[in-house]
Amino acid sequence: MFRWLSAFVISFLCWSLMPEARAFSITLDSKSIPGLNPKAPLVAHTLRITGRLEQGDSDKLRLMLAGLKSKTTRIANQPLATAELSSSGGDLLEGLKVGYLFREFEVATIVRKGDICLSACAMAFLGGTASRQSPTALPSRVIEIGGQVGFHNFTLDATVVQSETKGDTTAGIARGFGLGRAGASALIRYAADLGVDPGFIAQLLARPPDNWLYVDTNEMFLTVGACPSGPEPPLGRLEQQAVNVCNHASGAGRVAEASQAQPMSAREAKRYLLEQVQRNIASANVKGPLVGQLAGVLASRDDRLIDSVYSDLRAAGISLPDQVGRSFIVSGYTFGELQAECHVTLSTSQPEKFDFVLVVRGVGISRPFTFPPPMCPALFRYDSLEVLNPKR
Repeated sequence: MFRWLSAFVISFLCWSLMPEARAFSITLDSKSIPGLNPKAPLVAHTLRITGRLEQGDSDKLRLMLAGLKSKTTRIANQPLATAELSSSGGDLLEGLKVGYLFREFEVATIVRKGDICLSACAMAFLGGTASRQSPTALPSRVIEIGGQVGFHNFTLDATVVQSETKGDTTAGIARGFGLGRAGASALIRYAADLGVDPGFIAQLLARPPDNWLYVDTNEMFLTVGACPSGPEPPLGRLEQQAVNVCNHASGAGRVAEASQAQPMSAREAKRYLLEQVQRNIASANVKGPLVGQLAGVLASRDDRLIDSVYSDLRAAGISLPDQVGRSFIVSGYTFGELQAECHVTLSTSQPEKFDFVLVVRGVGISRPFTFPPPMCPALFRYDSLEVLNPKR
């Protein structure tokens, strides 16, 4: 994984927060769960990983995970094990290796209430994975409300550089610069491999090492692909939830406000969106029975026909939202010179259930630019700045 980095680089690219007496430790708790076959019960594994990450710790973890994999009956799209993390940091590249192991062996990560997972541990946390089966890996990273996950820029051990370069200032500066560049490259590559926005890593690299970013706001949960677990703030009015969903989905720099959300009935929403489809077809000069059928349906007042055609077009792959509850149209989005609006439908009883599309004037119906996290889609219903996990 790190053949392109020398062993020497790995040895002293470290993140340090505070002295930690406890050495790296892994404890295993396995519980049998009755399965379909009484003779082959399913087993749930929980790894408790604590202490400072040092060189060689990932090798110990690999041996344990390989053993678990060889004797565990797996369930599709379920992790091999869950790793509880509690550590103040340690060796940066060792943390990345542990994160890669979590992805390779499909190990979910969780930080429990009252625990901390900082610096190198936080990077390992990003490797949490429920399944890496195609087409894309399914992450599984959970922070219990009251647990802390914190990121910061890495530091170099200057004494090691000075020792290697024998006090030569010019050589020391060149060596330190090369190691820093290698560390930054490793972080950016790691983020890309795990589906984390590399822009987040770039933000870290531009900050002083003592300037921390904690996973506390909704925006931070979304940025690192983590899910909160525990008592979350109540959701606001449906209009505000609709705006929050659309602001996340649009990815636009300009955000809408609750006053820009207009409620619509399901019938009005379906008719309006079908009119957009008809406009797109007309602008493309498409001919055929669909054109006449759609025009006839829209001219009628038969709700059953509207429902039927709407369902048929969705089944055919047209980007129309599933009408799961209350509908809203949110206006005021711009993409360069293009004006857009967002159509969202929200279940009033199931926070994780909603759907949405963008309508770009002159272009037509478009799928959103950003999608909710698969393990906790309800995060889209909160404002980006909502604090979900207050810092202790």
